[in-house]
Amino acid sequence: MTKRSDGGGVSLVDVLLAVVLGAGAIWSAWMWPDRRELDPLGVAFLCAASLTLAWRRVRPGAVLLASFVLTVPYHAREYLHESAATLALVALGTYAAYIRRAQAIVVGGLTLIVVLVAMTLGGEDPPTWRERGGMAGWVVAALIAGQAWRSHRDYVGAIIDRAERAERTRDEVARRRVAEERLRIARDLHDLLAHSITLIGVQAGVAAHLAAQEPPPERTVLEGALDTIAETCRSARHELRATLSVLRDTEESAPYEAVPGLAGLDGLVPLTSAARSAGIAVTLTGHDGPPPAPEVGVAVYRIVQEALTNVVKHARARVVEVELRRAAGELWLTVIDDGRGTMNTEGPGFGILGMAERARSVGGTLKAGPGASGGFTVTAVLPMTRRGTE
Repeated sequence: MTKRSDGGGVSLVDVLLAVVLGAGAIWSAWMWPDRRELDPLGVAFLCAASLTLAWRRVRPGAVLLASFVLTVPYHAREYLHESAATLALVALGTYAAYIRRAQAIVVGGLTLIVVLVAMTLGGEDPPTWRERGGMAGWVVAALIAGQAWRSHRDYVGAIIDRAERAERTRDEVARRRVAEERLRIARDLHDLLAHSITLIGVQAGVAAHLAAQEPPPERTVLEGALDTIAETCRSARHELRATLSVLRDTEESAPYEAVPGLAGLDGLVPLTSAARSAGIAVTLTGHDGPPPAPEVGVAVYRIVQEALTNVVKHARARVVEVELRRAAGELWLTVIDDGRGTMNTEGPGFGILGMAERARSVGGTLKAGPGASGGFTVTAVLPMTRRGTE
């Protein structure tokens, strides 16, 4: 037997429908008797047939079978046929709403055979062709109504399913954007604060060392170290303010890389100058050529910033070469030092990972590792115009 596809038990609506249809069938059979007046047995048939309709959406196949079993003897006793036919047609239409079209056609054919045979054999006078055609029409109408309701239910279900999928997609996109934003914030804070704090620490150590010497060192050297600390603090504050302005820009009126205060290639000169103040000989070439897209310039600046920060913190290098070359629409960035060939010996860090993410964010690639002749080498190949996203 076909069961209800959407689960659940008997609903109050179906119970009320069964009661109303049963009361209407009994009343009509009592008011307009056919060849036989309605008696207690006829009332029992109608009550039983109508009560089964309360389960029509729980077990539609069983309800349809019960309707035929209860209404066939009712018709055979020549009560008012229309009273019981209404109950059977409701059961048939409900069953048709839960089966496929091909199955509905087969069920309809079998139902017509059963109904016409019962009409022919059940009464004293054979039914006219008009009566047979009318009954066949009601059977077809019940099947069509059931199939129409099935199509409507499937259509509504498809709409709901699409809406739920769209909502899930929106939630996934929102979560992905939040994750990307968190990653970008973490990367920005790492690049900015790690570089600035490293330079401040180095210069503060130099100043403390000079101040502790006896006799006191040259005043200009000490003042230079303290000026570098102050300038680094101002630069870090300026870039941090620019980064926070992006986070507070709810209108998203300007792209992230176009916010004033976020340096591009024009910031490489002061960046390398700050590294020189830490006692490292830094050479910079190719920075004054044709500029790339603003977001690519930001990526170059951050990669160089992180590379120099790692040199100052870990490499123990004396010389660093920063070179930019342009070829075939690409910008080649190379940072080479003569240090000990490793970036970090103090545990896992995020420097190289952050540089690689920076390169990928504009559609480029990055490699970092010990150089062939010693030291450490960072090589990034970036497009002159942004090609992709992370």
